[in-house]
Amino acid sequence: MSIAVSAPLTSAAAATEVAARGRFLVFEGIDGSGKSTVARTMHERMMAAGRPSVLTAEPTESWIGDMVRRGNKEAASPFTETLLYVADRAEHTAQIDKWLNEGKNVVCDRYVGSTLAYQAVTLRPHLGEPAREWLRSVNAPFTLRPDVTFLLLLDPELAMERLGSRPGREKFEKLDFLRSVDEEYRRLAEKDGYVIIDAARPLEQVAEDVWNIIARM
Repeated sequence: MSIAVSAPLTSAAAATEVAARGRFLVFEGIDGSGKSTVARTMHERMMAAGRPSVLTAEPTESWIGDMVRRGNKEAASPFTETLLYVADRAEHTAQIDKWLNEGKNVVCDRYVGSTLAYQAVTLRPHLGEPAREWLRSVNAPFTLRPDVTFLLLLDPELAMERLGSRPGREKFEKLDFLRSVDEEYRRLAEKDGYVIIDAARPLEQVAEDVWNIIARM
């Protein structure tokens, strides 16, 4: 039986293949920061500009994402809740990688940064300061490094004002909790090179700043 062997890529062909991979853009921020709206706006702008784009989010709309949402309400242990987020991300990352290899840009509303920020606060009473590195180690084997992570910074007090009219406020949407998450996000931005965006301004200005950065990419 003969086996067909592909010819090695020339340098030009290899460069073309690398260039064909899509860009991975992540939006992070505390609840009320407007990141979901900005992410959707960027996806719509890229599609209108003829740039193939996929808009996705965590937790996902998959069966594991459903378990995450259930775990948020029912899990007796914060470790159960955290590991559900990790499982959802593992499956999600495989799909993101597939989209990127198809040449699609992926706009993601929350990714690993959300777990590093939110679950670091949730697990701190149990693990102390090592919670941060434990979370990194659990996610490290399978997560992708985004081409850019936008952190929409917003004062937690203002975030609470924005969330005031939201029905069914989640357990994460409490002022003291959001203050702690905001601190974690600021540490992450410095450590991992997030692009910081002032989210206190009108949405149109925030979206324009983000779009200008994406357009240069």
